[in-house]
Amino acid sequence: MRYSQLLIPTIKEVPAEAEIPSHQLMIRAGFIRKLASGTYTYLPLGLRCLQKIMAIVRQEMNAAGAQEILAPCIQPMELWQKTGRDVDYGETMCRFKDRHGRMNVLAPTAEEVFTDLVSHEVSSYKQLPINLYQISQKFRDEFRPRFGVLRSREFIMKDAYSFNASLESLEESYQSMYRAYCRIFDRCGVPYVVVEAESGEMGGSGSQQFTVPTETGEDVIVHTEDGTYAANIEKAGVDPLAKETAKPQAAMEEVHTPGVGSIEAVCAFLKTQPADMIKTLVYSAGDDVIVALVRGDHELNPEKLTQAMGGRHVEMAEPHVITRLTGAAVGFAGPQGLAGKVARLLIDHAVAAMSSGVTGANKTDYHVKNVAPGRDFPLAGENVAVLDIRNAAAGDTHGGKKLLFARGIEVGQIFKLGTKYSAKLGAKFLDEQGKEQVCLMGCYGIGINRILASAIECAHDDRGSILPINIAPFEVEIIPLSEAGAAADEARRIYDELLAAGVDALMDDRAARPGVKFADADLLGIPLRVVVGERGLKEGNVELKARTAAQPTMVKAAEAVAEVVKLVAELKSPGKS
Repeated sequence: MRYSQLLIPTIKEVPAEAEIPSHQLMIRAGFIRKLASGTYTYLPLGLRCLQKIMAIVRQEMNAAGAQEILAPCIQPMELWQKTGRDVDYGETMCRFKDRHGRMNVLAPTAEEVFTDLVSHEVSSYKQLPINLYQISQKFRDEFRPRFGVLRSREFIMKDAYSFNASLESLEESYQSMYRAYCRIFDRCGVPYVVVEAESGEMGGSGSQQFTVPTETGEDVIVHTEDGTYAANIEKAGVDPLAKETAKPQAAMEEVHTPGVGSIEAVCAFLKTQPADMIKTLVYSAGDDVIVALVRGDHELNPEKLTQAMGGRHVEMAEPHVITRLTGAAVGFAGPQGLAGKVARLLIDHAVAAMSSGVTGANKTDYHVKNVAPGRDFPLAGENVAVLDIRNAAAGDTHGGKKLLFARGIEVGQIFKLGTKYSAKLGAKFLDEQGKEQVCLMGCYGIGINRILASAIECAHDDRGSILPINIAPFEVEIIPLSEAGAAADEARRIYDELLAAGVDALMDDRAARPGVKFADADLLGIPLRVVVGERGLKEGNVELKARTAAQPTMVKAAEAVAEVVKLVAELKSPGKS
């Protein structure tokens, strides 16, 4: 294609609202333009990148035996109410009432729709296994859209769903998708690690997350130094801490702490440390009230809490629930005396290991010192459990090995869903004995937009993006240094022959200075460029430069096409892009 015929509105300035490199460069290179908070228009070059990513995804999904369909973005609320995920998603779900008064949602994902389809179309084990997928727009009303397309309200996702007759068959489908995902990310040229993950709102028994390591990522990856264990922060398990050396247990001492409710404020007031505090957190699970205890310097892990509650939806209790339970204002709750008043008292291992601590007095403007776990609140009982319910932190171990932390961008995740959706939505089949069984399900998602953004996050410099050749808008750019004459004619010849050879080429035919053309080529992240100038042609040469090379090389003009075709093939081979 010719540069002069394309909409490529590059800009020099770094956009004020763009916080991270991928967001900045996608705007500067004219890949995207913001329409509203969390919504973007993809311009020609940005769309070309997405189309190349989607082509790779389709090829690998089809090769793995999955079948593509396209489900509606508008989904009836009743489906979500049957699975209970209307509550799980809460305000993140975009909802609207149609003219007939029916409630609908804009699809944040499609487990319900695919399961409903299979419930009507599959009736025998002979039709299983089946794996259906789509590539479509999804909608989530993010509270704080940020980082460009990494955390947007509207995005493109490939979601696939397998339906199986047995656990063995589900495992085969799951491993097939695992291998397909590895091939997809390898071909897209993004570095990735696979970590254990929580299923979150998806539910199910197992999940793995494909994460691109980068300091600007929102996800926290926890791993051992030897690489034998890796998980995201929601899943990462920690070893119980050793019990603190027993101290003479003084009696509980109530202290007046007027207007002091936060951990930081209490520590400043009492001259203590967060590690000496016991946070008493009150949650609601339907009509049940749950109390969770974590050390003051630790953060409660919502996913672990949900798993501890058997997958039930858990949310922070409303202030009036906390006041009714404790008899105090929010910020002054303590575990003493609460075990008999709540459905569950869940105590993190680190709290159980404390000799004593400081916590709320269940009395407004008061805290209590010298609160001893096991003496002043129970560590065992019918509704009491000591377990891992917090985020991993510096100094923690897993399996006796020190945990390290890194950041990354989630680009894909695979799940074993089991019967969570099929049982509720009636996806059943008759087995070989004619007995009715419930389908076992797997779910497999890839963020198409995130692959492009993560590739830029991983590879860029002060001049622009450095895109992998398989997902770059063009594979090579030809830049004539004059608009007419021998250089222009030779550039057109090279361009035409590259197109004929199947190379995706861009001809910069603009009436612009060479420096402008070079700067734009680097900004766009095109992997290779061929520069044709009158001076070089006098010696029969043209200039060939890879985006990552410090200096160009001179090649014979007559051999330029063959050399570019060879380089493109090398860069597109596995592990080279």
